[in-house]
Amino acid sequence: MRILGLDPGTATTGYGIVDVEDGRFTAVTYGAIITTPKDDAPTRLQIIYRELNRLIAEYQPDTAGVEEVFFGRNITTAISVGQARGVLLLALANAGLTIGEYSPPKIKDAVTGYGKANKAQVQLMVRNLLDLEETPRPDDAADGLAVAITHYQYQRFESLYE
Repeated sequence: MRILGLDPGTATTGYGIVDVEDGRFTAVTYGAIITTPKDDAPTRLQIIYRELNRLIAEYQPDTAGVEEVFFGRNITTAISVGQARGVLLLALANAGLTIGEYSPPKIKDAVTGYGKANKAQVQLMVRNLLDLEETPRPDDAADGLAVAITHYQYQRFESLYE
């Protein structure tokens, strides 16, 4: 099974693609879709949409997971991330992929076993689970991989009850 994980953002959208065979994870690719503040919001969303479609066409994932928006104190950031997330969901739906959506605590719990783990703990577990020599950079890419791992864990759990 090939899984695409996405950590939405308008400036930086992290992605990670993993293959899972017999419960073992292999990183296929990871990175970030980066937009520049000099572009207006519609152009940035267009770049995210176009790049995600390119990734889907190139790597042909079977399913995808997306991080839910964490609503902190900055409402402007939350709205911006929500717009990027909407574009991601649209591209995934247009590609016919099943989509799982996960809150940050669920991702932390699925990857580390502790829903309040810090970023360094999540990155270390992503690195260990994928047997990587270095921590994926940027941080958003590591988060994308964590979402992909989480999506597999939740799908596997749900399949036990079908």
